Amino acid sequence: MTKTATASGASRSPREIVEASLKRRYATERRFRLLGASAVVLGLSFVAILFINIVSNGYSAFFQSYLELPVAFEAEAIDPTGALRDGDLDEAEVASQLRSVNFLKLARDALRAEFPEVTGRTPLRDLDELLSPGAPLQLRERVTRDPTVIGSERSVRLLANDDIDVFMKGRMTPVVRADGDGVATLEGELDAIGEEVVVRVSDEGLGPLLAQARERITDAADKLARQQGLVQSDRDLQDQQLAQTDLPKEQAAEIEREIDRKGREIDRLETKIQDLRDEAASSDELILSADAPSFLLRVNDGLIKLVALEADRARGEVLVPPASADPAEPGTWQTIELTTPQDARRLGDQQIAWVLKLEHQGLISKRFNMPFFTYGTSREPELAGIGGAVMGSFYTLVLTLLFSFPIAVGAALYLEEFAPKNRITDFIEVNINNLAAVPSIVFGLLGLAVFINFFGVPRSTPLVAAMVLTLMTLPTIIIASRAALKSVPPSIREAALGVGASPLQTRMHHVLPLALPGIMTGTIIGMAQALGESAPLLMIGMIAFIVDVPQGFTDAATVLPVQIFLWADSPERAFVERTSAAIMVLLAFLILMNLTAVLLRRRFERRW
Repeated sequence: MTKTATASGASRSPREIVEASLKRRYATERRFRLLGASAVVLGLSFVAILFINIVSNGYSAFFQSYLELPVAFEAEAIDPTGALRDGDLDEAEVASQLRSVNFLKLARDALRAEFPEVTGRTPLRDLDELLSPGAPLQLRERVTRDPTVIGSERSVRLLANDDIDVFMKGRMTPVVRADGDGVATLEGELDAIGEEVVVRVSDEGLGPLLAQARERITDAADKLARQQGLVQSDRDLQDQQLAQTDLPKEQAAEIEREIDRKGREIDRLETKIQDLRDEAASSDELILSADAPSFLLRVNDGLIKLVALEADRARGEVLVPPASADPAEPGTWQTIELTTPQDARRLGDQQIAWVLKLEHQGLISKRFNMPFFTYGTSREPELAGIGGAVMGSFYTLVLTLLFSFPIAVGAALYLEEFAPKNRITDFIEVNINNLAAVPSIVFGLLGLAVFINFFGVPRSTPLVAAMVLTLMTLPTIIIASRAALKSVPPSIREAALGVGASPLQTRMHHVLPLALPGIMTGTIIGMAQALGESAPLLMIGMIAFIVDVPQGFTDAATVLPVQIFLWADSPERAFVERTSAAIMVLLAFLILMNLTAVLLRRRFERRW
């Protein structure tokens, strides 16, 4: 066997050289497979993170908070003449009479009856804010459906305000409840809201709460210190930028103003940080400021907001008066911590206390949010639904399918089966392939210029949206249909022609039915692409604020992707979950359509 000299002086046989080469090749293959598997895992991980984020933010939108209150449907206010109850009015007259009824007052009276201790214009206004602006509409619909409720008192589930709904779902502030040790005794005026009271707890039972409050205040100070550090870093960067000598005069003046503003912000944060740390380090009574978490004490079914803490006593103010016969009688107590400071919440401690009382009485609960699927959009998150967008998408897709399918299949059949191979057909094929890669916004500009401005098609309607989406989906369906026609074996055509069928009969009666499963698969994929598009529809006015559910192809409408775009730009916290929920619904439709395409392909796949 021939030996080969190496650089080190040792000799290797050809067999050893081949084995070393194979080892390197196998090692390279293993690394390539590992990189491929890692890429797949990384991609799936990102998809999983996306889905987890969407579901975690959106699942709560499928439930809505309701206040269950006994509402008195006063006959004098709703139907003073009795004509509505007697059925003497037609539908238009009923609607006209009910529009003049102050259902908002009926809803507010029902809520205020649960809190007779609330008086004064400002407290009553804060209490009324627990109800959604849609509560009067619910009462009107109830009377419209069943006029026999007039003159009676019925328990009605009324929509809660969006801030209440967010709080009930735990997305506003974490609520930590803990049972206290020992018994608590209340001293002071207990039957009026806002009165100062003293809470005494046996065996220094407030000691753990005092330590917890000091810890929370220290954490709040540390959080503000981190915020101060970020502001200081930005200010330092701007100082360095200002030190440049070649800056324009106007830009330098703007930077100086921004530096001054950040300096004032740093001083303000420094003052708050020092105040919080002084409070936490104080050995005397601990004062709870608005920058600290709020601590509520539930004693004898009443709620007391603590303003000062010691180991065996606390000072506070009444938020909800005790409900027991003797409110001053010693009883068990519970701590309710609202982790987010009151200044950082949309709901104040007083409103949260009212909500906690309603929850304790079983008068507020979360129910399946059916209006989310039936209502149109609204500026009030609790009244906003995807019903209008879903119907708009349905009408748009129906027209898109009716427009695109026959045109695309006819074009594919002609190009694949009848058209001669020349420069003209080559030019057409190249343009069809190029149109499949054109950005969708271009089709929106085309629709705006041609369909709306030239032909005068009504904007913001499913009709013009379908015409635009037809142009966008035609290349996809044509390419898929041609591939399906090409997959039919030539023997089918030869057999049909051999038994006397004409060329047209051969294509229509034999080739097209056999290619139809592939054509349907491509059509469904094209419809799924159209369902998820928003850019071209923004150009033709589908971004308009449409409250009513469309009833036809020429009614003003929007579609699901555009509705998601609009909600994502809304500042209210409750729209975040509705945006994610709408994305979940859209993804469900897209997954269903693509799954249908896969099943059709497998069901009708032929082995030639």
